[in-house]
Amino acid sequence: MRTMYLTGRRSGLALALLTLPCAVFAQAITVETAAGPDSVAAVPETIVALDLAAIDTLSALGVTLDGVPDFTPPAYLAPAMDGVPTTGTLFEPDFEALAVMAPDLIVAGGRSQPMVDALSQIAPTLDMTITGTDVMAQARTRIAAYGAIFGREAQAAELTADLETRLQAARAAVEGRGNALILMTNGGTVSAYGADSRFGWLHRDLGLPQAHEGITAENHGEAVSFEFIAEVNPDWMLVLDRGAAIGQAGQSAAATLDNPLVMGTTAGRSGQILYLDSGALYLAAGGAQSMAIVLDQITGAFGQE
Repeated sequence: MRTMYLTGRRSGLALALLTLPCAVFAQAITVETAAGPDSVAAVPETIVALDLAAIDTLSALGVTLDGVPDFTPPAYLAPAMDGVPTTGTLFEPDFEALAVMAPDLIVAGGRSQPMVDALSQIAPTLDMTITGTDVMAQARTRIAAYGAIFGREAQAAELTADLETRLQAARAAVEGRGNALILMTNGGTVSAYGADSRFGWLHRDLGLPQAHEGITAENHGEAVSFEFIAEVNPDWMLVLDRGAAIGQAGQSAAATLDNPLVMGTTAGRSGQILYLDSGALYLAAGGAQSMAIVLDQITGAFGQE
């Protein structure tokens, strides 16, 4: 009789647990996203990330992913994506594969941002796009959000502190070293970016003066000529090679800028043309590792006398 009584109690307990709200098992938390505050279950088990900046920061926090875009990442992100099942591209998710996988969370953003609503029909989806001029502030916010979601608050705090240390080092390095012009090459064409652009944090957060303040804030920059660069005569040039970032064949940034007009500038004559890690900055802007890579490059280049 005692055995039957205990069995009955266990059965009753199991039935009671099954009827409890799901929140008992997966507590919901609210985090900041590109679309404002959003609620998500804490510590999801199956995670898909369709944004390289998100993959960057999640990797830095030690979060293992179950689905990623079919895309050749910058070298530093390869370990986080190697061998992970692909779920479409950065622009076009594979909805069928995602439905079969049934992830607990999809992290979208950037190039996959237009698909957020459709992805939300399959699984809880967060829009973690990083855009605009306050990239550094958004990077900090994303680190905190991921730390809260995955129960890695301590790691997130350490990552933020490390990023702040690198930022302060870069600020100190650029102080008093002159102005800079941010350029992006795409084959043989060149575009310039100012403080109000997608790469403007390099001016705003570092306190690095602009060589020319009239550059139009455009997502793809303002097309400029070699004559324009010569006229602006920057002390430094910070250069991104878009072709190299996306694996596109064509003329390199160094080859494009290797001409008398560019090399006759202060930056050219002084060897102060810094070719930034284009994959990190162009593809994963706002990722914790991306920011660290670029900040270290700037500290190393400007810190040399």
